Amino acid sequence: MKSIKIASIIVGIIFVLYAIMGILQLWFNIIEWSTFVKLSITAMTVIIVTFGVAMLYREYIDEKKMKEDKYID
Repeated sequence: MKSIKIASIIVGIIFVLYAIMGILQLWFNIIEWSTFVKLSITAMTVIIVTFGVAMLYREYIDEKKMKEDKYID
């Protein structure tokens, strides 16, 4: 459970920063659009990887606990 909570915090921070950057880019054109697209793709990738790793870690911990409690072999 702790891994999902940490992942949620990381993803939440990325979402907020990206939203601020997106609004600033829309209104003030602070960086080139090609760079903005690259940052968008990077943000999406980091979000997907963060949640993916958190889910895999949670499954590993759950399975380990089940083995310790003798629910599975």
